[in-house]
Amino acid sequence: MKTIRVEFTNKRGETLSGRLDLPEDEKPRAYALFAHCFTCGKNLKAITHIGRSLTAEKLAVLRFDFSGIGESEGEFGQSNFTSNVEDLLSAAAWLSEEYQAPQLLIGHSFGGAAVLQAAQRIEGIRAVATIGAPYDPNHVRHLFSKELENLGAAEVAEVSIAGRRFNIGRSFLDDLDAQSVEKRLSGLKAALLVLHSPLDKVVGIDNATQIYRAAKHPKSFLSLDRADHLLGNEGDARYAGSMIAAWACRYLQFEKEPGIETDVIDNRVTVRTGNEGFYTELFANGHPLVADEPTNYGGTDLGPSPYEYLLSALGACTTMTVQMYAQRKKWPLRSAVVRLSHEKIHAEDCRSCVEQQGKIDRFERELELQGELDAEQRQRLLEIAERCPVHRTLHATVEVVTRLKE
Repeated sequence: MKTIRVEFTNKRGETLSGRLDLPEDEKPRAYALFAHCFTCGKNLKAITHIGRSLTAEKLAVLRFDFSGIGESEGEFGQSNFTSNVEDLLSAAAWLSEEYQAPQLLIGHSFGGAAVLQAAQRIEGIRAVATIGAPYDPNHVRHLFSKELENLGAAEVAEVSIAGRRFNIGRSFLDDLDAQSVEKRLSGLKAALLVLHSPLDKVVGIDNATQIYRAAKHPKSFLSLDRADHLLGNEGDARYAGSMIAAWACRYLQFEKEPGIETDVIDNRVTVRTGNEGFYTELFANGHPLVADEPTNYGGTDLGPSPYEYLLSALGACTTMTVQMYAQRKKWPLRSAVVRLSHEKIHAEDCRSCVEQQGKIDRFERELELQGELDAEQRQRLLEIAERCPVHRTLHATVEVVTRLKE
Protein backbone atom coordinates (compact mmCIF):
# COMPACT_ATOMS: atom_id res chain seq x y z
CA MET A 1 0.00 0.00 0.00
CA LYS A 2 0.97 3.63 -0.44
CA THR A 3 0.83 5.80 2.69
CA ILE A 4 0.48 9.59 2.71
CA ARG A 5 1.07 11.76 5.78
CA VAL A 6 -1.90 14.08 6.32
CA GLU A 7 -2.99 16.75 8.79
CA PHE A 8 -6.35 18.31 9.51
CA THR A 9 -7.88 20.53 12.18
CA ASN A 10 -10.50 19.51 14.71
CA LYS A 11 -13.30 21.71 16.09
CA ARG A 12 -11.03 23.03 18.85
CA GLY A 13 -8.46 24.24 16.33
CA GLU A 14 -5.94 21.50 17.15
CA THR A 15 -3.95 19.90 14.33
CA LEU A 16 -4.45 16.16 14.17
CA SER A 17 -1.87 13.90 12.52
CA GLY A 18 -2.95 11.06 10.27
CA ARG A 19 -1.92 8.54 7.65
CA LEU A 20 -3.96 7.83 4.54
CA ASP A 21 -3.34 4.28 3.28
CA LEU A 22 -4.08 3.90 -0.43
CA PRO A 23 -3.90 0.99 -2.88
CA GLU A 24 -0.73 1.23 -4.95
CA ASP A 25 -1.34 2.76 -8.41
CA GLU A 26 -5.05 2.02 -8.08
CA LYS A 27 -8.14 4.18 -7.67
CA PRO A 28 -9.85 3.35 -4.33
CA ARG A 29 -13.34 1.95 -4.64
CA ALA A 30 -14.33 3.44 -1.27
CA TYR A 31 -12.84 5.10 1.83
CA ALA A 32 -12.75 3.94 5.44
CA LEU A 33 -12.02 5.77 8.71
CA PHE A 34 -10.19 3.99 11.55
CA ALA A 35 -10.39 4.86 15.26
CA HIS A 36 -7.58 3.49 17.44
CA CYS A 37 -7.85 2.00 20.92
CA PHE A 38 -7.53 3.97 24.17
CA THR A 39 -4.09 5.70 24.27
CA CYS A 40 -2.81 3.49 21.40
CA GLY A 41 -2.31 5.80 18.40
CA LYS A 42 -2.50 5.39 14.64
CA ASN A 43 0.86 3.63 14.27
CA LEU A 44 -0.06 0.49 16.19
CA LYS A 45 1.23 -2.44 14.12
CA ALA A 46 -2.16 -4.13 14.07
CA ILE A 47 -3.74 -1.07 12.44
CA THR A 48 -1.08 -1.06 9.73
CA HIS A 49 -1.67 -4.75 8.98
CA ILE A 50 -5.44 -4.22 8.87
CA GLY A 51 -4.87 -1.32 6.48
CA ARG A 52 -2.82 -3.53 4.17
CA SER A 53 -5.65 -6.05 3.95
CA LEU A 54 -8.16 -3.30 3.17
CA THR A 55 -6.04 -1.57 0.53
CA ALA A 56 -5.51 -4.95 -1.14
CA GLU A 57 -9.25 -4.83 -1.85
CA LYS A 58 -8.91 -1.22 -3.08
CA LEU A 59 -10.37 0.33 0.08
CA ALA A 60 -8.47 3.42 1.26
CA VAL A 61 -8.10 3.93 5.02
CA LEU A 62 -7.57 7.11 7.04
CA ARG A 63 -6.08 6.46 10.48
CA PHE A 64 -5.17 9.32 12.80
CA ASP A 65 -4.16 10.17 16.37
CA PHE A 66 -6.91 11.52 18.60
CA SER A 67 -6.26 14.84 20.32
CA GLY A 68 -3.43 14.56 22.85
CA ILE A 69 -2.16 11.24 21.44
CA GLY A 70 0.92 10.55 19.34
CA GLU A 71 1.71 13.31 16.86
CA SER A 72 -1.56 15.18 17.26
CA GLU A 73 -1.84 18.47 19.15
CA GLY A 74 -3.85 18.86 22.35
CA GLU A 75 -3.67 17.69 25.96
CA PHE A 76 -4.80 14.17 26.71
CA GLY A 77 -6.05 15.28 30.13
CA GLN A 78 -8.46 17.67 28.45
CA SER A 79 -9.86 15.08 26.04
CA ASN A 80 -12.75 12.71 26.60
CA PHE A 81 -15.03 10.29 24.80
CA THR A 82 -17.08 13.11 23.30
CA SER A 83 -13.96 14.87 21.99
CA ASN A 84 -12.86 11.59 20.37
CA VAL A 85 -16.18 11.42 18.57
CA GLU A 86 -15.79 15.06 17.50
CA ASP A 87 -12.31 14.22 16.16
CA LEU A 88 -13.86 11.45 14.07
CA LEU A 89 -16.37 13.93 12.66
CA SER A 90 -13.54 16.30 11.77
CA ALA A 91 -11.62 13.46 10.10
CA ALA A 92 -14.69 12.47 8.09
CA ALA A 93 -15.28 16.07 7.01
CA TRP A 94 -11.66 16.45 5.88
CA LEU A 95 -11.77 13.15 4.00
CA SER A 96 -15.01 14.20 2.27
CA GLU A 97 -13.53 17.52 1.20
CA GLU A 98 -10.12 16.26 0.05
CA TYR A 99 -10.97 12.81 -1.33
CA GLN A 100 -14.31 11.06 -0.83
CA ALA A 101 -16.75 10.71 2.04
CA PRO A 102 -16.07 7.60 4.15
CA GLN A 103 -18.57 4.78 3.90
CA LEU A 104 -16.91 2.43 6.40
CA LEU A 105 -16.01 3.08 10.04
CA ILE A 106 -13.66 0.74 11.92
CA GLY A 107 -12.98 1.07 15.63
CA HIS A 108 -10.59 -0.86 17.84
CA SER A 109 -11.47 -1.22 21.54
CA PHE A 110 -12.40 2.25 22.92
CA GLY A 111 -12.31 3.45 19.31
CA GLY A 112 -15.02 0.90 18.58
CA ALA A 113 -17.34 2.61 21.08
CA ALA A 114 -16.46 5.94 19.44
CA VAL A 115 -17.33 4.84 15.87
CA LEU A 116 -20.66 3.46 17.06
CA GLN A 117 -21.44 6.92 18.42
CA ALA A 118 -20.05 8.82 15.42
CA ALA A 119 -21.78 6.67 12.79
CA GLN A 120 -25.12 8.40 13.39
CA ARG A 121 -23.59 11.81 12.75
CA ILE A 122 -21.57 11.09 9.59
CA GLU A 123 -23.63 11.14 6.44
CA GLY A 124 -23.13 8.25 4.04
CA ILE A 125 -21.82 5.64 6.51
CA ARG A 126 -22.99 2.27 5.24
CA ALA A 127 -20.96 -0.15 7.40
CA VAL A 128 -19.36 -0.17 10.87
CA ALA A 129 -16.89 -2.73 12.21
CA THR A 130 -15.78 -2.96 15.84
CA ILE A 131 -12.76 -4.92 17.07
CA GLY A 132 -12.62 -5.87 20.74
CA ALA A 133 -14.93 -2.99 21.59
CA PRO A 134 -16.59 -2.42 24.98
CA TYR A 135 -20.37 -2.26 25.17
CA ASP A 136 -20.15 0.76 27.49
CA PRO A 137 -17.35 3.36 27.13
CA ASN A 138 -17.23 3.41 30.94
CA HIS A 139 -15.44 0.06 30.66
CA VAL A 140 -12.08 1.91 30.41
CA ARG A 141 -12.37 2.88 34.09
CA HIS A 142 -11.00 -0.54 35.08
CA LEU A 143 -7.64 0.39 33.54
CA PHE A 144 -7.01 2.94 36.26
CA SER A 145 -9.70 2.31 38.90
CA LYS A 146 -7.22 2.14 41.80
CA GLU A 147 -5.46 5.33 40.77
CA LEU A 148 -8.76 7.22 40.56
CA GLU A 149 -8.78 7.18 44.34
CA ASN A 150 -6.02 9.81 44.16
CA LEU A 151 -8.31 12.14 42.26
CA GLY A 152 -10.17 13.26 45.37
CA ALA A 153 -11.13 16.89 45.04
CA ALA A 154 -8.58 17.45 42.28
CA GLU A 155 -9.60 17.93 38.66
CA VAL A 156 -6.78 15.79 37.20
CA ALA A 157 -5.02 12.60 38.35
CA GLU A 158 -1.94 10.90 36.86
CA VAL A 159 -2.50 7.26 35.94
CA SER A 160 -0.40 4.51 34.40
CA ILE A 161 -1.72 2.70 31.31
CA ALA A 162 0.41 0.02 29.63
CA GLY A 163 3.53 1.41 31.32
CA ARG A 164 2.91 5.01 30.21
CA ARG A 165 1.76 7.95 32.35
CA PHE A 166 -1.33 9.93 31.42
CA ASN A 167 -3.40 12.64 33.06
CA ILE A 168 -7.05 11.74 33.45
CA GLY A 169 -9.41 14.64 34.16
CA ARG A 170 -12.62 14.59 36.15
CA SER A 171 -14.35 15.87 33.02
CA PHE A 172 -13.30 12.64 31.25
CA LEU A 173 -15.10 10.55 33.87
CA ASP A 174 -18.17 12.79 33.91
CA ASP A 175 -18.36 12.52 30.12
CA LEU A 176 -18.29 8.72 30.29
CA ASP A 177 -21.19 8.75 32.76
CA ALA A 178 -23.22 10.90 30.38
CA GLN A 179 -23.13 8.44 27.46
CA SER A 180 -26.33 6.68 26.40
CA VAL A 181 -25.36 3.17 25.33
CA GLU A 182 -28.80 1.99 24.22
CA LYS A 183 -29.42 5.10 22.14
CA ARG A 184 -26.01 4.76 20.50
CA LEU A 185 -26.74 1.23 19.25
CA SER A 186 -30.46 1.38 18.58
CA GLY A 187 -29.97 4.43 16.38
CA LEU A 188 -27.30 2.81 14.22
CA LYS A 189 -28.50 2.82 10.61
CA ALA A 190 -25.52 1.04 9.07
CA ALA A 191 -24.60 -2.64 8.80
CA LEU A 192 -22.58 -3.81 11.81
CA LEU A 193 -19.77 -6.36 12.11
CA VAL A 194 -18.61 -7.23 15.64
CA LEU A 195 -15.16 -8.83 15.82
CA HIS A 196 -14.00 -10.13 19.20
CA SER A 197 -11.71 -12.74 20.67
CA PRO A 198 -13.23 -15.09 23.27
CA LEU A 199 -9.85 -14.95 25.06
CA ASP A 200 -9.71 -11.13 25.25
CA LYS A 201 -8.62 -10.35 28.82
CA VAL A 202 -8.91 -6.57 28.47
CA VAL A 203 -12.44 -6.33 27.08
CA GLY A 204 -14.35 -9.54 27.76
CA ILE A 205 -16.34 -11.40 25.11
CA ASP A 206 -19.56 -10.55 26.96
CA ASN A 207 -19.21 -7.02 25.58
CA ALA A 208 -19.52 -8.36 22.05
CA THR A 209 -22.66 -10.24 23.07
CA GLN A 210 -24.22 -7.07 24.48
CA ILE A 211 -23.35 -5.01 21.39
CA TYR A 212 -24.74 -7.65 19.07
CA ARG A 213 -27.99 -8.04 20.99
CA ALA A 214 -28.59 -4.29 21.24
CA ALA A 215 -27.97 -3.57 17.55
CA LYS A 216 -30.53 -4.01 14.81
CA HIS A 217 -30.04 -6.02 11.63
CA PRO A 218 -28.08 -6.24 9.41
CA LYS A 219 -25.47 -7.36 11.92
CA SER A 220 -22.78 -10.05 11.97
CA PHE A 221 -20.32 -11.50 14.49
CA LEU A 222 -16.83 -12.87 13.80
CA SER A 223 -14.75 -14.66 16.40
CA LEU A 224 -11.05 -13.81 16.42
CA ASP A 225 -10.33 -17.12 18.16
CA ARG A 226 -6.97 -16.98 20.02
CA ALA A 227 -6.14 -13.33 19.25
CA ASP A 228 -5.12 -11.00 22.07
CA HIS A 229 -6.78 -7.63 22.62
CA LEU A 230 -4.20 -5.62 20.66
CA LEU A 231 -3.98 -8.18 17.82
CA GLY A 232 -0.27 -8.46 18.46
CA ASN A 233 0.03 -11.44 16.12
CA GLU A 234 0.38 -10.22 12.53
CA GLY A 235 -1.71 -13.09 11.20
CA ASP A 236 -4.62 -12.16 13.49
CA ALA A 237 -4.54 -8.54 12.35
CA ARG A 238 -4.38 -9.46 8.67
CA TYR A 239 -7.24 -11.92 9.14
CA ALA A 240 -9.37 -9.24 10.80
CA GLY A 241 -8.60 -6.80 7.98
CA SER A 242 -9.35 -9.25 5.18
CA MET A 243 -12.63 -10.32 6.78
CA ILE A 244 -13.73 -6.71 7.30
CA ALA A 245 -12.94 -5.98 3.64
CA ALA A 246 -14.87 -9.02 2.39
CA TRP A 247 -17.86 -8.25 4.61
CA ALA A 248 -17.95 -4.50 3.93
CA CYS A 249 -17.95 -4.87 0.14
CA ARG A 250 -21.46 -6.31 0.43
CA TYR A 251 -22.72 -2.99 1.81
CA LEU A 252 -20.50 -0.29 0.31
CA GLN A 253 -21.63 1.65 -2.71
CA PHE A 254 -19.13 1.78 -5.55
CA GLU A 255 -19.27 4.20 -8.44
CA LYS A 256 -18.80 1.25 -10.80
CA GLU A 257 -19.53 -2.37 -10.08
CA PRO A 258 -16.23 -4.24 -9.54
CA GLY A 259 -15.42 -6.54 -12.42
CA ILE A 260 -17.43 -4.63 -15.04
CA GLU A 261 -14.91 -1.91 -15.68
CA THR A 262 -11.58 -1.74 -13.91
CA ASP A 263 -10.34 1.34 -12.09
CA VAL A 264 -6.71 0.69 -12.97
CA ILE A 265 -4.70 3.90 -13.33
CA ASP A 266 -2.56 2.34 -16.06
CA ASN A 267 -1.84 -1.13 -17.43
CA ARG A 268 1.32 -1.78 -15.47
CA VAL A 269 1.76 -4.49 -12.88
CA THR A 270 2.66 -2.69 -9.66
CA VAL A 271 4.69 -4.37 -6.91
CA ARG A 272 5.72 -3.07 -3.48
CA THR A 273 7.97 -4.75 -0.88
CA GLY A 274 8.42 -3.11 2.52
CA ASN A 275 11.43 -3.35 4.83
CA GLU A 276 9.90 -5.95 7.15
CA GLY A 277 10.66 -9.38 5.73
CA PHE A 278 9.70 -10.00 2.09
CA TYR A 279 5.91 -9.67 2.19
CA THR A 280 5.05 -8.09 -1.17
CA GLU A 281 1.86 -6.54 -2.51
CA LEU A 282 1.01 -6.75 -6.19
CA PHE A 283 -1.69 -5.25 -8.38
CA ALA A 284 -2.11 -6.84 -11.80
CA ASN A 285 -4.82 -5.28 -13.96
CA GLY A 286 -6.70 -4.28 -10.83
CA HIS A 287 -6.42 -7.70 -9.16
CA PRO A 288 -4.70 -7.73 -5.72
CA LEU A 289 -2.08 -10.43 -5.13
CA VAL A 290 0.65 -11.08 -2.57
CA ALA A 291 4.09 -12.64 -2.82
CA ASP A 292 6.52 -13.74 -0.12
CA GLU A 293 9.40 -16.09 0.63
CA PRO A 294 9.39 -19.22 2.82
CA THR A 295 10.31 -18.72 6.47
CA ASN A 296 13.65 -20.47 5.98
CA TYR A 297 14.59 -17.70 3.53
CA GLY A 298 13.64 -14.93 5.94
CA GLY A 299 10.06 -14.50 4.71
CA THR A 300 6.70 -15.06 6.38
CA ASP A 301 5.31 -17.53 3.80
CA LEU A 302 2.11 -15.50 3.31
CA GLY A 303 2.18 -15.86 -0.47
CA PRO A 304 3.87 -17.60 -3.40
CA SER A 305 7.53 -16.85 -4.13
CA PRO A 306 8.55 -15.02 -7.35
CA TYR A 307 9.58 -18.30 -8.98
CA GLU A 308 6.26 -19.86 -8.01
CA TYR A 309 4.54 -16.97 -9.75
CA LEU A 310 6.71 -17.63 -12.80
CA LEU A 311 5.62 -21.27 -12.77
CA SER A 312 2.03 -20.15 -12.33
CA ALA A 313 2.28 -17.84 -15.34
CA LEU A 314 3.70 -20.63 -17.49
CA GLY A 315 1.05 -23.08 -16.26
CA ALA A 316 -1.86 -20.68 -16.79
CA CYS A 317 -0.63 -19.77 -20.26
CA THR A 318 -0.27 -23.45 -21.14
CA THR A 319 -3.79 -24.50 -20.12
CA MET A 320 -5.40 -21.38 -21.62
CA THR A 321 -3.64 -21.91 -24.94
CA VAL A 322 -4.61 -25.59 -25.09
CA GLN A 323 -8.22 -24.87 -24.17
CA MET A 324 -8.43 -22.02 -26.68
CA TYR A 325 -7.23 -24.30 -29.49
CA ALA A 326 -9.61 -27.11 -28.47
CA GLN A 327 -12.59 -24.74 -28.38
CA ARG A 328 -11.75 -23.41 -31.83
CA LYS A 329 -11.56 -26.99 -33.15
CA LYS A 330 -14.70 -27.94 -31.19
CA TRP A 331 -12.86 -30.83 -29.56
CA PRO A 332 -14.32 -32.35 -26.35
CA LEU A 333 -11.67 -31.07 -23.93
CA ARG A 334 -13.44 -30.68 -20.57
CA SER A 335 -10.42 -29.26 -18.77
CA ALA A 336 -6.66 -29.01 -19.01
CA VAL A 337 -4.46 -29.46 -15.94
CA VAL A 338 -0.74 -28.80 -15.81
CA ARG A 339 1.65 -29.52 -12.94
CA LEU A 340 4.98 -27.72 -12.95
CA SER A 341 8.30 -27.74 -11.14
CA HIS A 342 11.51 -25.73 -11.42
CA GLU A 343 15.14 -26.42 -10.59
CA LYS A 344 18.65 -25.30 -11.45
CA ILE A 345 20.69 -27.93 -13.29
CA HIS A 346 24.17 -28.10 -14.80
CA ALA A 347 24.09 -27.10 -18.47
CA GLU A 348 26.04 -30.22 -19.40
CA ASP A 349 23.07 -32.29 -18.21
CA CYS A 350 20.81 -30.68 -20.81
CA ARG A 351 21.20 -32.51 -24.13
CA SER A 352 19.17 -30.02 -26.18
CA CYS A 353 20.77 -26.87 -24.74
CA VAL A 354 23.26 -24.76 -26.67
CA GLU A 355 24.96 -23.63 -23.48
CA GLN A 356 27.14 -26.37 -22.01
CA GLN A 357 28.73 -24.46 -19.12
CA GLY A 358 27.38 -23.23 -15.78
CA LYS A 359 23.81 -23.78 -14.64
CA ILE A 360 20.50 -23.31 -16.40
CA ASP A 361 16.85 -23.20 -15.35
CA ARG A 362 14.86 -26.34 -15.95
CA PHE A 363 11.04 -26.26 -16.03
CA GLU A 364 9.07 -29.47 -16.13
CA ARG A 365 5.40 -29.65 -17.12
CA GLU A 366 3.04 -32.57 -16.79
CA LEU A 367 -0.04 -31.96 -18.93
CA GLU A 368 -3.32 -33.76 -18.15
CA LEU A 369 -6.09 -33.55 -20.76
CA GLN A 370 -9.55 -34.48 -19.51
CA GLY A 371 -12.17 -35.34 -22.09
CA GLU A 372 -13.03 -37.88 -24.77
CA LEU A 373 -10.09 -37.10 -27.04
CA ASP A 374 -8.49 -39.53 -29.45
CA ALA A 375 -4.74 -40.14 -29.60
CA GLU A 376 -4.22 -37.75 -32.52
CA GLN A 377 -6.05 -34.92 -30.77
CA ARG A 378 -4.12 -35.45 -27.57
CA GLN A 379 -0.79 -35.37 -29.43
CA ARG A 380 -1.78 -32.20 -31.26
CA LEU A 381 -2.71 -30.46 -28.01
CA LEU A 382 0.67 -31.45 -26.56
CA GLU A 383 2.31 -29.69 -29.52
CA ILE A 384 0.10 -26.63 -29.00
CA ALA A 385 1.16 -26.46 -25.35
CA GLU A 386 4.71 -25.80 -26.54
CA ARG A 387 3.46 -22.69 -28.35
CA CYS A 388 1.96 -20.78 -25.44
CA PRO A 389 3.20 -17.15 -25.38
CA VAL A 390 4.87 -17.36 -21.96
CA HIS A 391 6.71 -20.52 -23.03
CA ARG A 392 7.95 -18.70 -26.14
CA THR A 393 8.97 -15.67 -24.05
CA LEU A 394 11.09 -17.87 -21.80
CA HIS A 395 12.89 -19.23 -24.88
CA ALA A 396 13.29 -15.85 -26.57
CA THR A 397 15.93 -13.17 -26.15
CA VAL A 398 14.54 -10.88 -23.47
CA GLU A 399 15.43 -7.29 -22.68
CA VAL A 400 14.61 -5.83 -19.24
CA VAL A 401 14.95 -2.05 -18.95
CA THR A 402 15.05 -0.55 -15.46
CA ARG A 403 15.01 3.13 -14.59
CA LEU A 404 14.67 5.15 -11.39
CA LYS A 405 11.48 7.13 -10.92
CA GLU A 406 12.28 10.80 -10.42
